[in-house]
Amino acid sequence: MGKSIDELLEFGILNIDKSSGPTSFNVSDFVRKKLKLRKTSHFGTLDPKVTGVLPIALNRGCKLTGFFIGHDKEYVGIMRMHEEVSIEKIEKVIKEKFLGKIRQTPPVKSRVKREERTREVYEFEILEKEGNDFLFRAKVEGGTYIRKLCDDLGNELGIGAHMLELRRVSAGIFSEKDLEFVSLYEFEKAVDDFEEGNEEPLKKMIIPAEEALQKIMKKVEVKKSEIKRLFTGKPIFISDFLKEENLKKFQHSENVCVFSGSKLIGIYKIVLEREIFAKPEFVLQDIKN
Repeated sequence: MGKSIDELLEFGILNIDKSSGPTSFNVSDFVRKKLKLRKTSHFGTLDPKVTGVLPIALNRGCKLTGFFIGHDKEYVGIMRMHEEVSIEKIEKVIKEKFLGKIRQTPPVKSRVKREERTREVYEFEILEKEGNDFLFRAKVEGGTYIRKLCDDLGNELGIGAHMLELRRVSAGIFSEKDLEFVSLYEFEKAVDDFEEGNEEPLKKMIIPAEEALQKIMKKVEVKKSEIKRLFTGKPIFISDFLKEENLKKFQHSENVCVFSGSKLIGIYKIVLEREIFAKPEFVLQDIKN
C-alpha cells in the first residue's frame, strides 16, 4: 500500500525541472506556498540562469538535506571559446589537466569562501562544435563550479572561454530521466487538480523520502518492541536487529537508515562500540495531533 498524500507532503521530495530565471530559493519557496507547507528546502543551489534537476524536500524531508547535498552532479552545457580552436586540441587539454582531481577557486560571485579547493571531475567531454561554441557534458563531484571549469579551460588553452548555457541533468540519485521529474507548470496543474479533489497527479510526483534514503545508504531493520525506546534518541544495540546482520558489511562512521517494517525510525551513524551498533543522527518521531 502506497503512502497517503498527507504522508508524502509531510516527508517527501519533489524533483523539479528548474527553468532559467528564478533562483533555487525562489523555486523552493514557490513550492512551499503552493502546497501550503511549513517549510521546503532544495538539495543544492543552481544559478538563476541554470536549468534542470532541482530536488526539493517537503516539511520534515528538509532534515535530510545534508545527506543528499554533496552527491555527484552531471551537466550538459555550451561554452564559447574566444578564438578558433579544434575539438581535438580541447580534448587533449581536458585529458591532461581537467580530469580526475583538480584544484579550483570558487568564482567571485559565489556564496562560499574564495579559497582554492580540490574537486574531482569524473567525465568531461566535447559533444559538438558550432563555430566557436562547444556543447559539452561533465560529471563532477558536488561543489564543482562548471562556469569556473570553462573559464579555467579557456585560460589553459591561452584563448579564453566562458559558459553560455548550462543544464543539470542529474544530482545524486535524482535525474531528468526520472518518472517524477516535473516542470513547475506540471506541478502547478497537479496542485490545482489536488485542490479540486483529484490527488493522484500530485501523489505520482512526490518521491517518498524513505525510498530515496534507501538508494543512498544501507538499510537495517529493528524489532518492533524497540521503537518506543529508539524514538527517545537511544542508540541501536546489536541485539535490537530484527535478523542477524553481517557486521563486516558496515563501515565505522557510515550512515544507515533504520526501519521497523515499512516505518522509518531514523538515520544513524555506525559506531560499533561493544554492543552499541549506531547512534542517532536524525529520528523521525510520530507527529502528535
